[in-house]
Amino acid sequence: MKEKSDLGFGTLAVHGGQEPDPSTGAVMPPVYFTTTYAQSAPGDHKGYEYSRSKNPTRIALEKNLAAIEGGKFGIAFGSGMAAVSAVIQLLKPGDHVISTNDLYGGSYRLFTKVFEQYGVDFSFVPMGSAGEVEASLKANTKLIWVETPTNPMLNIIDIQAISEIASAHGIHLAVDN
Repeated sequence: MKEKSDLGFGTLAVHGGQEPDPSTGAVMPPVYFTTTYAQSAPGDHKGYEYSRSKNPTRIALEKNLAAIEGGKFGIAFGSGMAAVSAVIQLLKPGDHVISTNDLYGGSYRLFTKVFEQYGVDFSFVPMGSAGEVEASLKANTKLIWVETPTNPMLNIIDIQAISEIASAHGIHLAVDN
């Protein structure tokens, strides 16, 4: 059998990260629509209690995305804003984030109305020029937040150029699409 890394993109996209279902042998994992799982006692279960915390369908998606991206793991969220929030919650008070000035309004409000009150500092700069991003770096910059294409203006940001800046300065990079 070929290693999964040797598979073509199409095969990897369909089968990457997946194993046959142990209970049925199904090659493709089933979709689980349940919200709750049987427990023999509170907290005594077969790995799943409620879909909001863990779900076999979401785990299959996460494994598949990790395989496609060549990653060790993937994380799926119920909404884009949940993912944005989770990333920003990795920061500490006093940390600085550089983001585009042409940012989706929901992200902008989350940054300025929620996370700024917890001491995270945000700078919103035009990202059409990587030089502007680099000029906005501070000693406490921990994250560069790129959205491309931007919303609402649909500007395209050079992810590779921004990635090189982030890497050169030991700063995390998040790309929202």
